[in-house]
Amino acid sequence: MYRLLSSVTARAAAATGPAWSGGRRGAHGRPGLPVLGLGWAGGLGLGLGLALGAKLAVGLRGAGPTQSPADPEAAGAELPHEQALSLGSPHTPASPAAKGFSRAIESSRDLLHRIKDEVGAPGIVVGVSVDGKEVWSEGLGYADVENRVPCKPETVMRIASISKSLTMVALAKLWEDGKLDLDLPVQHYVPEFPEKEYEGEKVSVTTRLLISHLSGIRHYEKDMKKVKDEKAYKALKMTKGLMPSDQEKEPKEKGGKNHEKSDPPKAKGEQENEARCRHSKHGKKKNDFEQGELYLKEKFENSIESLRLFKNDPLFFKPGSQFLYSTFGYTLLAAIIERASGYKYLDYMQKIFHDLDMLTTVQEENEPVIYNRARFYVYNKKKRLVNTPYVDNSYKWAGGGFLSTVGDLLKFGNAMLYGYQVGLFKNSNENLLPGYLKPETMVMMWTPVPNTEMSWDKEGKYAMAWGVVEKKQTYGSCRKQRHYASHTGGAVGASSVLLVLPEELDPEALNNKVPPRGIIVSIICNMQSVGLNSTALKIALEFDKDRAD
Repeated sequence: MYRLLSSVTARAAAATGPAWSGGRRGAHGRPGLPVLGLGWAGGLGLGLGLALGAKLAVGLRGAGPTQSPADPEAAGAELPHEQALSLGSPHTPASPAAKGFSRAIESSRDLLHRIKDEVGAPGIVVGVSVDGKEVWSEGLGYADVENRVPCKPETVMRIASISKSLTMVALAKLWEDGKLDLDLPVQHYVPEFPEKEYEGEKVSVTTRLLISHLSGIRHYEKDMKKVKDEKAYKALKMTKGLMPSDQEKEPKEKGGKNHEKSDPPKAKGEQENEARCRHSKHGKKKNDFEQGELYLKEKFENSIESLRLFKNDPLFFKPGSQFLYSTFGYTLLAAIIERASGYKYLDYMQKIFHDLDMLTTVQEENEPVIYNRARFYVYNKKKRLVNTPYVDNSYKWAGGGFLSTVGDLLKFGNAMLYGYQVGLFKNSNENLLPGYLKPETMVMMWTPVPNTEMSWDKEGKYAMAWGVVEKKQTYGSCRKQRHYASHTGGAVGASSVLLVLPEELDPEALNNKVPPRGIIVSIICNMQSVGLNSTALKIALEFDKDRAD
């Protein structure tokens, strides 16, 4: 009996933390006696009380959803003590720079909890910087469900297609140094990539077209017919969604009469039905996570070797004519970087990461021990959380193969924002250091490119390895669209976003200000198919609001 009660008392001590072993303050503020000095009876009574209190505290902590995100079928089951504690994710101590952002932090934390619960993600990590200073970083849930390892700011996860934005820095550096011409045919640098034709006509694929996904090179879907039908179907839906005034503007002349022959209602209906039939006949295009190439396990020694996956495939569209998002296009860009720089792609990128102080950003490989690396998850057909299969990303380092932390992504975002803004500040502060990339380079990178799409925000366009939404306000006292740049990522068992919200600067009022000026938000998650861009934008606007106040 004594051993049983002692065990209860010990567990209570563990639950109550340092106050148990170090004593507690008395009722009048004087230091009380250490618990061990209270005698057997007093210690036992207090121990039982603490044990009950700890049990009650655990129950209260778990009073929210009783279902563990790691086990969707265990609804109603009592949460283990350790799990109940980690579900709330102990808050990271606030940095001095966080002063004044407590409201934004609380509302953003609540938003992330909601998103995490909605999608059933095991873990999610967020980082926010304001004017170049990290003000908040925190992990929610688990980096490793099996071993109950909680997420924390140092957790390393797949950043997926944010890797494209990193690769763009290498291309921009080579362009600035005069080692790369963005408008030469790619065969100038990589003769191993065959010259292409489209519908019998010789066409040219350039580095610039590859960067903005206008090359016509395929993504993971190999069926050209499916891709084209999907594009046609989307275009039809968009056309149907236009207001009549938008559709009629061009055909009408000054007199207000439409001199162009319009299709009779029957013909229009037939066109729509034909498009729908084609769409259903060939079946809906598979999403990326149903494509076999996403799960390759083969190790590729270099970028040139990985070209064999797609280099002999036909172009799906004429280069420059249509946007077709392509990670394979970035595999070709990695080969171009190797030839233009004279370095292996990964060696050149590691030099860039060193310059940017991104010390935890590395290519994903299975063999190396990478501290704080998370595990990655997906729900199976039975809605059960399972580990994702092993994949080797060596065929797509440039387009989706890097690991990183939210802190490193914030550093990267701030380096880009600094380069973008520093030109504005040169007149008011001559002592400013140059940006990693020149202002004119950053303006080029963040200028939307015609004929492109931004799938994660329909208001925007793709630029050069970034999606960009431009400032816009159509009506007075109505919605105001802020200018921002972002890139999302989706990999096997992972989702990510990096968003840069620049401050709206007045060139006439830059006194006592230094770049970067704006909000950077990075979010990484160890669950695939989680859309995070709108969440990142909401968080950025919350911090911008507190910053203005």
